[in-house]
Amino acid sequence: MKQVNNLLFYCNFVMYLSVIQKRGIIVSMNKIVAVDDEKMVTSAFKTLFKVEGYSDVHLFNNPVEALEFLKNETPDLIISDFIMPEMNGLEFLKEAKKLHPEVSMILLTGYADKENAIKAINETGLYKYIEKPWDNDDLMLNIKNGIERSHLLENLRNKISELEDAKSQLKRYSEDLEKIVAERTADLSEANKKLSGIINYCADGIVIVDGLGNILQVNPTCENMTGLSETALCNKKFQEIAYCGKKSLNSSADNVSGEIFGLSDDNNEVLLRDYYIVNTLSGIHTPVEINFASISNNENQKADKFVGVIRDVSVQKETERLRDDFIATLTHDMRTPLLAAIQTLKYFLEGAIGTLDEKQKVLLSTMLQSNEDLLGLVNALLEVYRFDSGKLELCKTNFDVKDLVEQCFNEIKPLADKKDINLKIEYDLGEDTYLYADRAEIKRVMINLCGNAVNYTDKNGEITVLAKAQEGDFIFSVSDNGKGIPQEDIPNLFMRFSQGTTRKRSTGTGLGLYLSRQIVEAHGGKIWVDSKLGKGSEFSFLLTNSVGRK
Repeated sequence: MKQVNNLLFYCNFVMYLSVIQKRGIIVSMNKIVAVDDEKMVTSAFKTLFKVEGYSDVHLFNNPVEALEFLKNETPDLIISDFIMPEMNGLEFLKEAKKLHPEVSMILLTGYADKENAIKAINETGLYKYIEKPWDNDDLMLNIKNGIERSHLLENLRNKISELEDAKSQLKRYSEDLEKIVAERTADLSEANKKLSGIINYCADGIVIVDGLGNILQVNPTCENMTGLSETALCNKKFQEIAYCGKKSLNSSADNVSGEIFGLSDDNNEVLLRDYYIVNTLSGIHTPVEINFASISNNENQKADKFVGVIRDVSVQKETERLRDDFIATLTHDMRTPLLAAIQTLKYFLEGAIGTLDEKQKVLLSTMLQSNEDLLGLVNALLEVYRFDSGKLELCKTNFDVKDLVEQCFNEIKPLADKKDINLKIEYDLGEDTYLYADRAEIKRVMINLCGNAVNYTDKNGEITVLAKAQEGDFIFSVSDNGKGIPQEDIPNLFMRFSQGTTRKRSTGTGLGLYLSRQIVEAHGGKIWVDSKLGKGSEFSFLLTNSVGRK
């Protein structure tokens, strides 16, 4: 019966070849293993697979040899005859199944063996059985479907393996999660204890506020400073417990909020000086310095909270007061003997005690100049003390600003002429422009700025003085083409005893620009400088809402 089936297969195969020769051949790289003890069948398979484009085909007439091959190779499809010596097809496929469980397997069987084959297939889990003689088109379709099934099973196995790995990893994460959370919680708790200790026992007051100034949290030191509990403070705005300098609590609210809550991304810190914290229980106004920094939850998010560190500077303030009082007393007491010495030297130079020779005149003139310089220093120190102590009261009047500028110009002109400096003046003023300010103090600022320009401009240089009125504001500027000032030195220009540079420039006191700043700021104005090395400097000050008509 088997030989008859094989002859029928061969006849069908010959007719099939005559049909498929007309087709184009598409080469497939799928690996196929076929086993049949009849060489005529394997030979026909070889030709059939070649014509169909399967190039990686391995044919065996002995199932034992096929198993040895399968131990080292993984096919995409296995085809086996049913009746074979040594080992029948089911036994062979069972062993092959152990080696490659996902590979599709097709059993070739005769009609008489059909019932046993079906039973064995159900037990073994084979893909398909095909009765002999078979239709070649049907055989090739089953081969293609079997290969696709093998690939699908392989992919499914890989996905299952990946899922198993993920499941195993997730299980490990789940097991470790509680431990990790516990460790992180312990770390956070420890860090929180340290932070709480620092905040609660810090000698400086600490306050956290929102963007409107509402107090959100304070530490015990801040409570002691204000005489209020944290609960009471959290119902207030920071502007209600702090004020700037001589301003009252209410009038400085806008000033406080403007300085703190106007922090930008580029400048997220601000230091507030000359501020006071009010203790509602004792009525004491404690001088403080407050360093505010912005807090944001996200790098790209605008800050909506601010933390402030409040430092009590009472001791420093008292030390500065004692020092300033000492300097003020000392300098005040020095003025009388200095004035007497200056007047005496002038009498000598005027010939009050007789005619002097040239050497005597030079010596006395040098002494007079030194005493006058010392008197200038004493007067400057007294002025600094008056401004710093708040004892200077501005005497504001309406005066013709053009007359004042020209008076300053005429006083400085002889100094400029000695150095052959071209000193010129420009006006951008209306008719009869008057300035409401302390005339003497504003003149001091103008003379100081013009004098500095002359001192630091080389011979044959040029200085321009500009007086300008603009929408009620007065602007005065002095520009020169001198050496200029290094950018790193500009922040120190208006500081006390600073000459605005790390290099020695003159024998001056370093108080002129400091006094100028104090005077301008006492008028509610602003003073600044623009300078470039090798090109010169421009000093300016602005007095707001001060220009009018008589």
